[in-house]
Amino acid sequence: MRSFLEGSDVANAQDLMRETIKRIVPYSPGKSSAEVMKELGIEKVTKLASNENPLGPSPLAVEAMRELASGVYVYPDPQCVELTNALAERLDVAAETIVVGRGSDEILHMLGLGFVEAGDNLIFAAPPFAMYPITARLMGAEERAIEHRDFRHDLEAMAEAADERTRLIFVSNPYNPLGTIVTADEVEAFMEGVPDTCIVVWDEAYFEYADDPAFPETLRYVREGRRCAVLRTFSKAWALAGLRVGYGVMPEDIATVLKQVREPFNVGIMAQAAALASLQDPDQVPRSVANNRAGREYLCAKFDEMCLEYVPTQANFVMVDVGMDSVECFDALMRHGVTVRTGEIFGLPTWLRVTIGLPAENERFITALRDVLDEE
Repeated sequence: MRSFLEGSDVANAQDLMRETIKRIVPYSPGKSSAEVMKELGIEKVTKLASNENPLGPSPLAVEAMRELASGVYVYPDPQCVELTNALAERLDVAAETIVVGRGSDEILHMLGLGFVEAGDNLIFAAPPFAMYPITARLMGAEERAIEHRDFRHDLEAMAEAADERTRLIFVSNPYNPLGTIVTADEVEAFMEGVPDTCIVVWDEAYFEYADDPAFPETLRYVREGRRCAVLRTFSKAWALAGLRVGYGVMPEDIATVLKQVREPFNVGIMAQAAALASLQDPDQVPRSVANNRAGREYLCAKFDEMCLEYVPTQANFVMVDVGMDSVECFDALMRHGVTVRTGEIFGLPTWLRVTIGLPAENERFITALRDVLDEE
């Protein structure tokens, strides 16, 4: 078959690519456990690289998916009505303020599609969650990355960077990839300082794990009709990462815009059913939080013993300075059957990000890390 490019001045399809997306680097999740086992010839890998919930989903979610398995030939409810109503009741907000998406990532994408044009700017902390700069680049917008201050969002500097062309300000709280939070008092001052021509996006994918009493209640700003959006997900504490379901809560006028750009049937029938069933399980989040708290305390105590600096975290991962090249440490840990996330991609070349796992997984990581550091 003759290529449509043959005989033209265009060498390949990349020459036709939109200029604005040339700076986007496809997301790399790292090697899977299966790849590592095959490559190294080992029988088991402890994966602590992707901030997944090691306890797995609620049994109610699993049963709901089993019951629906034979019915997946039917398109899902495009409005996610049952799930939306259940969330509205749980959160004490109007159903019209909720938008459900394929993970909270899709809500970020919808915000970009709905509100950002070329020449606008988006503000976020550096290092950022990958979807923030991707959203800016997809829409041809300027990226204003504000360097973290002591591993925390510099909300004052972020507010000062906003102007009449700022459309979205992303605040990841707890902060992915560093794990810290901004407090209720800081948020109150910040909300008073940002222009009303932009939308403040509170990305709270890890909020269930935050047990600091200073953690802000951002939903109150939605209830007050403030120009903001609160994004949450079923991927973390609810352990449904493989199904891709999340949601945003925002004033109705913002939600209406997102519903105009939302793809039809965007959230699968299994994802909707599993999320809805999960909400009926009173133990899913508490047991996830309890495991996380115990694992966090264990890892931080071991880092103290090893005299390693780490970032106090309110999420389900810990950033730790191992005092050596993070890629070399990653490779060595992988040979011990443990995978983590390297810090150089976050501008922290001697740091690792380790997901908090089950007790045995945390212990295996510490044993492997001690061995690797002793070999240095």
